[in-house]
Amino acid sequence: MTTMTTTGERADLLEALGQHRWFLTHTVQGLSDDQARLRPTASELTLGGLVKHVAATERMWIDFVLGGPAAFPAYDESTAASWAAEFTMLPEETLDGLLAGYADVARRTDDLVLSLPDLDASHPLPEAPWFTAGARRSARRVFLHVIAETAQHAGHADILRETIDGQKTMG
Repeated sequence: MTTMTTTGERADLLEALGQHRWFLTHTVQGLSDDQARLRPTASELTLGGLVKHVAATERMWIDFVLGGPAAFPAYDESTAASWAAEFTMLPEETLDGLLAGYADVARRTDDLVLSLPDLDASHPLPEAPWFTAGARRSARRVFLHVIAETAQHAGHADILRETIDGQKTMG
């Protein structure tokens, strides 16, 4: 069996994705489902909801890399409500289930980082208040965005976890 060695930019992308995913998933280790649903700060954020949101966001951006702007629903009041619901860990959801779903999304993304012929391949961004009209996004920029999104929410998760039981991811 031949093993592929990844170097350069793709290796850097995979390392950064892996590092920030670890921070997020490590932060929620050992929590009960009830703890993962807690809102221990003034924010609406929960640890389970953060895992769910990061997985959904990564999935949508990878769908964008593969298929373009149709990966994003048209922005209106109903999609804003759906987006907000991504941050909620529903009663029938489990932290283990959310983590398993996130692991599936991560494998798909990592496979794409390795196999995409051109990181410069791009698509136009859909119309939305937060995108510049007429802008495009390359696969490289998408992967960098997923890294930033994961890192930002891993930091949120660390604050929530410390508030719940004093555990810190770092320090």
